[in-house]
Amino acid sequence: MKEAYLVVDIGTGNARVAVIAINGEVLGIQTQDIQYHKDSLYPDALYFDPAFLWQQIKSMSAEIFSNVECKIIAVTATSQREGIVLVDKHGIGLIGLPNIDHRGREWEGIMTDKDKIYQLTGRYPTSLFSALKIVGVQQRKSEIAKEASLVLSISDWVEYAFSGVPHFEHSHASETLLYEVQKQEWSTYLSQVFGIDLAVLPPLVMSGTILGAIQENVASEFGINSSAVVVVGGADTQLAAKSTQPLPNDVIIVSGTTTPIIKISENYETDHQQRTWTGRHTEPNMFMVETNAGVTGLNYQRLKEVFYPNESYELMEEELSQVDGSQCVASLGSLVASEKSPILKGGFIFDAPVSHTLKRADFVFATLWDIACSIKENYDCLNEVAKHEKDYVLACGGGVQSKKLRQLIANLIGKKVLICDTYRQSSAIGGALICNKALGKTPIARVIIDETHPVFTEKDKENYEAWKKARKAFKEILI
Repeated sequence: MKEAYLVVDIGTGNARVAVIAINGEVLGIQTQDIQYHKDSLYPDALYFDPAFLWQQIKSMSAEIFSNVECKIIAVTATSQREGIVLVDKHGIGLIGLPNIDHRGREWEGIMTDKDKIYQLTGRYPTSLFSALKIVGVQQRKSEIAKEASLVLSISDWVEYAFSGVPHFEHSHASETLLYEVQKQEWSTYLSQVFGIDLAVLPPLVMSGTILGAIQENVASEFGINSSAVVVVGGADTQLAAKSTQPLPNDVIIVSGTTTPIIKISENYETDHQQRTWTGRHTEPNMFMVETNAGVTGLNYQRLKEVFYPNESYELMEEELSQVDGSQCVASLGSLVASEKSPILKGGFIFDAPVSHTLKRADFVFATLWDIACSIKENYDCLNEVAKHEKDYVLACGGGVQSKKLRQLIANLIGKKVLICDTYRQSSAIGGALICNKALGKTPIARVIIDETHPVFTEKDKENYEAWKKARKAFKEILI
């Protein structure tokens, strides 16, 4: 039987389990939606039940193993950044708090020196990050706060459930506001700012650390040989970037639900205007400097469901090739690092009355153009902070399956866009790469399957100016 890895990938929208052979071949993959619940004690709070998510992981694994014969030699996990699980002294998950949970927003005022926090953590501090989620629990869910003896990132919790070894990986620690990124350690100063006892944070470990063998009872439940080991993975954006096997100073566009634009750096680079994030990569002594275009891929997916519900991506691409962006322009809530506040209203602008030449492809083109323009704006900002001198960028994630989007990005940023054969399941493949290295297996060769060259036209210039005007107009809408 083929030797393979079980990779658990907990994203924002869904949970996935993949079985990946040591050569990088995806042998099986299952996906289920994560079940979030609103928490009425806060204006903007969501949570998930760790026990239910664990059952989903087991059921997805069982489904794969019913169709795939292989020998699992290692298990690892990756997950959404900023998400955490609170665990009691018996190892039971009490509550899961996803990245989209903002229960701590009411207590952002406890951060009286945000400039210092930015310098230590590499990110402008908001309720997005884990520390304020914990503060929210302490304030209104005291019974859970009292029971919680451990705080883990979601993927570290998955690995803890497999191994029984509590730990916190560095790329995830970067998202907590309790970790000094440059020093690579938990911060006494930051723990005092948020009133969080550092005792609830387990030892920091490097990605690729072998925690030990899978627990025998868990191995039995999953039908995995108990000789399989548990390997520390990391944050999903970092593992997606790793799937492209970048070099120092490479830039990677990760086109998923959101679109981080990342530079791999050997230095701790921050921005005096606080527009960028800097966190730890899963590679030792490497940093990731980042801007983020916000919710982009999700917009693309939802609008395909509206305009092309039963058609293939290939047909949609064919129709996109027949429009030039002049009929319709969109602003759909993408983020630009240089802007202080998000745009809360979005939509499409086209001539009235509605022209008979306006097609469904015009709306999808406008969506892709909005994504590409926001990537350009964020790339330019990143380039100001951490200069990128190479003539290419790497790209991965489901969004870049669109050849049209790849061409628009190349045109706007003036760089080649390179796509590897691992781009569709990038986070899971990143997990396999980490396991290969940890177990001393032959590295998976990087294969570039597409190279898109920039061809900036006068029409692109016109469309870019139209997009900026539309974005400005939507900023001013208050209804």
